[in-house]
Amino acid sequence: MRCVIARFPFDLTKSGVLEAMKGVKPEQASGESVIIGRRTYPAKQVGQVVTRQDRRDFSAGEVLRAMTQLGFTCRDLPQTLAPTRVLDPVQQASAMLGVPAAV
Repeated sequence: MRCVIARFPFDLTKSGVLEAMKGVKPEQASGESVIIGRRTYPAKQVGQVVTRQDRRDFSAGEVLRAMTQLGFTCRDLPQTLAPTRVLDPVQQASAMLGVPAAV
Protein backbone atom coordinates (compact mmCIF):
# COMPACT_ATOMS: atom_id res chain seq x y z
CA MET A 1 0.00 0.00 0.00
CA ARG A 2 1.31 3.43 -0.87
CA CYS A 3 1.08 6.04 1.89
CA VAL A 4 2.62 9.42 2.62
CA ILE A 5 4.33 10.04 5.95
CA ALA A 6 6.11 13.36 6.53
CA ARG A 7 5.59 14.30 2.86
CA PHE A 8 7.52 11.22 1.66
CA PRO A 9 5.79 8.34 -0.15
CA PHE A 10 6.25 4.81 1.21
CA ASP A 11 5.14 1.44 -0.15
CA LEU A 12 4.22 -0.45 3.01
CA THR A 13 2.90 -3.97 3.40
CA LYS A 14 1.64 -5.70 6.50
CA SER A 15 4.32 -8.38 6.20
CA GLY A 16 6.99 -5.69 5.72
CA VAL A 17 5.93 -3.91 8.90
CA LEU A 18 5.88 -7.22 10.82
CA GLU A 19 9.39 -7.99 9.56
CA ALA A 20 10.69 -4.50 10.42
CA MET A 21 9.28 -4.67 13.95
CA LYS A 22 10.56 -8.20 14.62
CA GLY A 23 13.03 -8.09 17.50
CA VAL A 24 12.25 -4.45 18.38
CA LYS A 25 11.55 -4.03 22.08
CA PRO A 26 8.44 -1.87 22.62
CA GLU A 27 8.85 1.34 24.57
CA GLN A 28 6.29 2.39 27.17
CA ALA A 29 3.11 3.30 25.25
CA SER A 30 1.32 6.12 27.05
CA GLY A 31 -0.45 7.74 24.11
CA GLU A 32 -1.30 6.65 20.60
CA SER A 33 -0.23 3.05 20.04
CA VAL A 34 -0.21 0.26 17.47
CA ILE A 35 -0.64 -3.42 18.30
CA ILE A 36 1.73 -5.51 16.19
CA GLY A 37 1.63 -9.20 16.94
CA ARG A 38 1.08 -9.44 20.67
CA ARG A 39 3.01 -6.29 21.50
CA THR A 40 1.84 -2.69 21.88
CA TYR A 41 4.20 -0.10 20.41
CA PRO A 42 3.97 3.70 20.58
CA ALA A 43 2.94 5.03 17.17
CA LYS A 44 6.04 7.22 16.93
CA GLN A 45 8.34 4.21 17.54
CA VAL A 46 6.63 2.25 14.76
CA GLY A 47 6.93 5.22 12.40
CA GLN A 48 10.62 5.65 13.18
CA VAL A 49 11.44 1.97 12.60
CA VAL A 50 9.35 1.58 9.44
CA THR A 51 10.28 4.87 7.72
CA ARG A 52 13.79 5.35 9.18
CA GLN A 53 12.92 9.01 9.81
CA ASP A 54 13.33 11.09 12.94
CA ARG A 55 10.24 11.06 15.17
CA ARG A 56 9.98 14.83 14.96
CA ASP A 57 9.41 14.66 11.20
CA PHE A 58 5.97 13.02 11.31
CA SER A 59 2.87 12.94 13.48
CA ALA A 60 1.44 9.95 15.30
CA GLY A 61 -1.77 10.47 13.32
CA GLU A 62 0.04 9.80 10.04
CA VAL A 63 1.38 6.51 11.38
CA LEU A 64 -1.98 5.49 12.86
CA ARG A 65 -3.72 6.18 9.56
CA ALA A 66 -1.22 4.05 7.62
CA MET A 67 -1.22 1.19 10.14
CA THR A 68 -5.04 1.13 10.25
CA GLN A 69 -5.17 0.85 6.47
CA LEU A 70 -2.74 -2.08 6.67
CA GLY A 71 -5.04 -3.83 9.14
CA PHE A 72 -3.25 -3.29 12.44
CA THR A 73 -5.18 -2.41 15.59
CA CYS A 74 -4.48 1.18 16.66
CA ARG A 75 -5.37 3.02 19.84
CA ASP A 76 -5.81 6.77 20.27
CA LEU A 77 -5.07 8.82 23.36
CA PRO A 78 -7.16 7.70 26.34
CA GLN A 79 -10.19 9.87 26.97
CA THR A 80 -10.00 11.99 30.11
CA LEU A 81 -12.60 11.16 32.67
CA ALA A 82 -15.33 13.71 33.25
CA PRO A 83 -15.68 14.95 36.82
CA THR A 84 -18.17 12.82 38.71
CA ARG A 85 -19.64 15.74 40.61
CA VAL A 86 -20.35 19.08 38.98
CA LEU A 87 -20.18 22.04 41.35
CA ASP A 88 -22.11 25.24 40.85
CA PRO A 89 -20.05 28.46 40.97
CA VAL A 90 -20.78 29.12 44.66
CA GLN A 91 -19.80 25.59 45.69
CA GLN A 92 -16.66 25.80 43.57
CA ALA A 93 -15.62 29.13 45.16
CA SER A 94 -16.33 27.71 48.60
CA ALA A 95 -14.22 24.63 47.88
CA MET A 96 -11.35 26.81 46.65
CA LEU A 97 -11.43 28.87 49.88
CA GLY A 98 -11.31 25.76 52.01
CA VAL A 99 -13.01 24.82 55.22
CA PRO A 100 -12.90 27.43 58.01
CA ALA A 101 -10.73 26.49 60.99
CA ALA A 102 -12.54 25.46 64.19
CA VAL A 103 -12.12 27.94 67.06
